[in-house]
Amino acid sequence: MKQNTFQFRSRSLPLSLRIKQRVLTVLLLLLLVTLVAMIASIGYGEYPIPPLAVIQTVLGLEGNSDYAFVINTLRLPRTLVASLVGLALAISGAIMQGITRNPLADPGIIGVNAGASLAAVSLIVLFPNVPVGFLPLSAFAGALVVSLLIYFLAWEGGSSPLRLILIGVGIATVIGACTSVIVTFGEINSVSQALVWLAGSVYGRSWEQVFAFLPWLAVFVPLALVKTRQLNALALGDDLATGLGCHVEWQRGWLLLISTALAGSAVATAGAIGFVGLMAPHMARQFVGSTHGSLVPVAGMMGAMLVVVADLLGRTLFAPIEIPCGIVTAVIGAPYFMYLLVQKRNQ
Repeated sequence: MKQNTFQFRSRSLPLSLRIKQRVLTVLLLLLLVTLVAMIASIGYGEYPIPPLAVIQTVLGLEGNSDYAFVINTLRLPRTLVASLVGLALAISGAIMQGITRNPLADPGIIGVNAGASLAAVSLIVLFPNVPVGFLPLSAFAGALVVSLLIYFLAWEGGSSPLRLILIGVGIATVIGACTSVIVTFGEINSVSQALVWLAGSVYGRSWEQVFAFLPWLAVFVPLALVKTRQLNALALGDDLATGLGCHVEWQRGWLLLISTALAGSAVATAGAIGFVGLMAPHMARQFVGSTHGSLVPVAGMMGAMLVVVADLLGRTLFAPIEIPCGIVTAVIGAPYFMYLLVQKRNQ
């Protein structure tokens, strides 16, 4: 049965947009759930704030200066960072699964996040006097170098999804060992700081991190959406994609760069929050199927919701002790990964 769709086509620009009503409905529902979780997260804490006051303060309608300070200075930027990091990790994971044609791939499993972590931990432990502002740049550089290394080593007259995954897993193991060595022999105060960062947390994030992260999203999220047609072609296999006029290696390289940029900038902002790039695309497929034009935006919104909820759970489950949201996603994601392994063992 033909589904209802919303269509837009520009007469002056080579631009057209076609969205299924089902996809739009799912996106709106996810947005609503995410906003509710964000309001709950902002209102919860040692200084509780009612939900209505949270909404009024964010909209500038509340005159309570204490509310304004707590929300605008402390809690709102933290919650925004959580949602944006989840969005970036999920879209990165959806792209990675598309170009490798493997539903178990994500930037964390094939080593992109490990490269970012190694670079950041090296900076924290080996160069403690370097300003913290260099941390995001260092993490992104690490992710980019590892991605280029994986692509170079996987090249054998062309790249292949299987070689990308196998080499990525091997490199991730080696990089993880290098990170462990640095942490083991580092100075105790620097190591403590590095371990908190490795756990993945949005604690203490401010508007500085929000504004530093936004340009990456403004550039690479639209690029990811534009490239969904190429992802659909690559999902058919290299031969069919070539037959459809897709320059396979060129497009795969571009998509790997987009995925790396989103994952690297997310890890640089909030540390190594794992399994979001794996879980969010799978959950999104349950609602909108495997067509990337629908999958990528829904997975992004699903990832935003997951990290906001994980941060809220980390703050409330064992309060006043706070658990980093990266540990919460790992606790949920590890069993989910095992479930997927069992479910897809014959594929």
